[in-house]
Amino acid sequence: MKDKIIGWIGTGLMGNPMVKHLLNAGYTVHVHNRTKEKAAELIELGCTWFDTPAALAANTDVIVTIIGAPKDVEACYFGAEGIFTGLKAGSILVDMTTTKPSLAVKIAGAAVAKGAEFIDAPVSGGQLGAINGNLSIMIGGSREVVDTVYPMFEAFGKNIVYQGAAGAGQHAKMCNQITIAGTLTGVCEGLIYGLKAGLNLDTMLESISKGAAGCWSLDVLAPKIVKGDYSAGFSVDNFVKDLSIGLEEAEAMKLSLPGLALVKQLYITVQGMGKGASGNQALYLALEKLSNMDQ
Repeated sequence: MKDKIIGWIGTGLMGNPMVKHLLNAGYTVHVHNRTKEKAAELIELGCTWFDTPAALAANTDVIVTIIGAPKDVEACYFGAEGIFTGLKAGSILVDMTTTKPSLAVKIAGAAVAKGAEFIDAPVSGGQLGAINGNLSIMIGGSREVVDTVYPMFEAFGKNIVYQGAAGAGQHAKMCNQITIAGTLTGVCEGLIYGLKAGLNLDTMLESISKGAAGCWSLDVLAPKIVKGDYSAGFSVDNFVKDLSIGLEEAEAMKLSLPGLALVKQLYITVQGMGKGASGNQALYLALEKLSNMDQ
């Protein structure tokens, strides 16, 4: 695998540390980002810059994308200077963005038409997971192709699970986001209740985090909330995007997910408070505001 040149598009909060892990593992990495300044550190570390996705695709063997919303992914692959205009036959495309499962299927079909392969591999674990190299990776696509790039995933992931055909990785990520949405609501309301009851929140968390309530949000995000730290490891704006995808996919499958719909509205409230760029633990601020409305 290390004889393959990796092209990486998206060098933000997640992409930057993931590329660093690849460099540390001995991979050759070419990069592109909408804003070149955000790739400056990686260029200094030895990555080669390309001005367009098309140019990068023409000079690499494995192209990884981890960017923004579905519209950004679509433009990156299908735009006038997108990946498919420069793609070489035999290349492997890997989209690690959280996006629509239907878009993953569309990209997979276009890749086959170009003599290439496609894998959807969204991740969970946030910026901290990317920095520590222990992301959870949910993968869809050909199992044979996945096995080919598995060593690359091992550079920044620890829980790497094959889910099925193209789009299955994205569906698994939606399950992840739906679960986090409900769990984090409970975490925030538990903290609000504990504060109102006069508990020492750190002491309370020490107890409940080791019992049946234990979860990543309780371990990582609850202490941040207690400290008033709403910095973004994963932003409210991105989470609203993900929850919107989940609701769209659920509607297409004739599923009603009322809990997810409610949490999305709560996060829109957080955006209305001007906290869209904050971490998704800023949900606490909206719930705290609602809980005190009668005072």
